[in-house]
Amino acid sequence: MVTRPLTLWLLGDGKAGHENQSLGLAEAMGRRTPCSIHRIALAGATGLLGKIRAAVAAGGGLPAPDLILAAGHATHPALLWLARQQRAKSIVLMRPSLPLGWFDLCIAPAHDFPCDAESRPNLILTCGALNRVAAPDGSDRTGQMILIGGPSSSHAWDGESLLRAIEQITSIGAWQLADSRRTPGGFIEEIRRRLPAIQVVAHQQTTPAWLPGQLAAAAEVWVTEDSVSMVYEALSSGAKVGLLPVPRLKSSSRVLRGLDDLVARKCLTSFADWQPTRSLAESSTPLREADRCAVEVLGRLQGILSEPSHPLAP
Repeated sequence: MVTRPLTLWLLGDGKAGHENQSLGLAEAMGRRTPCSIHRIALAGATGLLGKIRAAVAAGGGLPAPDLILAAGHATHPALLWLARQQRAKSIVLMRPSLPLGWFDLCIAPAHDFPCDAESRPNLILTCGALNRVAAPDGSDRTGQMILIGGPSSSHAWDGESLLRAIEQITSIGAWQLADSRRTPGGFIEEIRRRLPAIQVVAHQQTTPAWLPGQLAAAAEVWVTEDSVSMVYEALSSGAKVGLLPVPRLKSSSRVLRGLDDLVARKCLTSFADWQPTRSLAESSTPLREADRCAVEVLGRLQGILSEPSHPLAP
């Protein structure tokens, strides 16, 4: 481990899913060694040069960084520019649009790199995207949650079938349901009308810390298949996790194969597998990918923060 406090800059593109990945890694590192975390927002800037100028201006009053983290294609040029200007190490989350060798370290889901990952010394592969969900603290968990996504490039929508599935799942117990920005208009109103016992929480009413906090207290969580990031957040919480069916637009993809593999390994329970027994499989070990990657990054940093070497050496 490093022996002095680390200064981390996080570049954000305004998309919660991307920013949660960087925050998840930064917070996991902070649980292991003192870190000061500074966020730089690029969402209001336009164009490549505009984003670079905004990043440089925002960093002008901040302490010099050791590491600069970013997720989302819109952040990549500014990440590289700042890393060079500040002589800091760059960490990109997810597979970048620019050459991988330009970054000191890339942390990405294994399905983004189905081939030749072994030959890339600056690559750490993960099971799904990183997130901010902390490890279970051992307290009693009684919550029951349903997380709803919406139509995407990989999935269509069948609200009526989804409502019938939710009706079966929530026949026993006290349930809480949260939607997302992709949830079709009118679906939440239909839930309130047909299933009034469910506590509905609209995503506009929540803060970034709300979902990790709720998941920490949940014993069972159901997630629509289209919302892959929420699936991995639920798995990270240590809850039993079920997969709600929505129509697939593709018969197969790297992401879908990843979900099917989790079902086959009994980490997830599909709705079809749940129906005969009305029980969810319990994963033996929660996903702790942000914590695992934090340990890996800190290990690679040992003794090289002052060196100009590229990339971060194993």
